[in-house]
Amino acid sequence: MKFYIACDHAGFDIKDSVIKILEDFGNEVVNLGTNSKERVDYPDFAHKLSEAVLKDKGSQGVLICGTGIGMSLSANKHKGIRAALCHDAYTATMARAHNDANVLCFGERVVGLGVVSSIVQAWCDTSFEGGRHANRVQKIEL
Repeated sequence: MKFYIACDHAGFDIKDSVIKILEDFGNEVVNLGTNSKERVDYPDFAHKLSEAVLKDKGSQGVLICGTGIGMSLSANKHKGIRAALCHDAYTATMARAHNDANVLCFGERVVGLGVVSSIVQAWCDTSFEGGRHANRVQKIEL
């Protein structure tokens, strides 16, 4: 799987660890920044990642900020992006299985690295179930 990853300054400290986790699971990862602790605006990075995922069919994304909220709100402005704010492996599994989410969001200030590893593993191990969920996912796109 190919993943794009981006963060703001509040997600910078954990981003390299997440890249390593994704790569250890056999994924290709493209880092879209930010690349320092200097303050930046999270919507800029959410939009950049969302555009990359939409252009690269079959790819997915990971967005990290302080809480994950701002990133998920910004990413979900893009038609075709289903960004899910996940706090644990269960929410990551459900986001993939039932919502066909294509962008994983979480907050560095909310979850620790051990939890992040379990979130990423659950995300990577889970496919969209389709079936009764497919109609619901279609209704997301107004």
